[in-house]
Amino acid sequence: MPNHVAYRETIESVTALVADHGLSEDLLVPSCPGWTVRDLVGHLVGICSFAVGMRSAWAEAEQSSADMDLAGLLAEWTRMGEQAARVLEAGGDRRGSLMVMDAFTHELDLRYAAGAPLPSDHPAFTRAFEVVLNGFSAEVVAHGLPAVLVEVDGREWQAGDGEPVATLSGDRYDIYRSLAGRRTHEQITRLGWSRDSHRWLPAFTWGPFSPPVHAVENVVAVS
Repeated sequence: MPNHVAYRETIESVTALVADHGLSEDLLVPSCPGWTVRDLVGHLVGICSFAVGMRSAWAEAEQSSADMDLAGLLAEWTRMGEQAARVLEAGGDRRGSLMVMDAFTHELDLRYAAGAPLPSDHPAFTRAFEVVLNGFSAEVVAHGLPAVLVEVDGREWQAGDGEPVATLSGDRYDIYRSLAGRRTHEQITRLGWSRDSHRWLPAFTWGPFSPPVHAVENVVAVS
């Protein structure tokens, strides 16, 4: 799925999620400590504005956005999303993949906060998964750890360099949320590891992500 399509469809999915579940803008999002639904959507609007080259315009409008309600923010994201999609279609793949990952990760944050079902399929999943896996893989290398084979939905990815010495498998969302800093170390150890997992736990802290001290959401399945 091209990044610009995956990003646009994520905007539509988040907008439908808010409408279908009647989410209050003041609802707290446990996986983003201190954030409400409105804060999360405001973040997505801000990221989108950077993509379309509106840094100064958004900075100037940021104060007035305090008076913008959730519906207004979603409308603004939809409007700018069309421009962002054109930028992503014509631009570099890395920036697009990062934007898709960010938007998809926060859609899942909203779903957990609302108690909404996780999508059985999502156009953004594969792109987003590859971004978080690459982040984890870089930390495996940086910590001098042996490679891990990651198995999800019958597919295999390698994290780290050299011959894998362990396998990590499980539900797609358990693996994804672990790689995106939404699962505790204890929850990560309960996934489908072929051997003791503790040596790899430091690699789950990378970039903006770090496992929470206390659980913010339940695992989907326990091996």
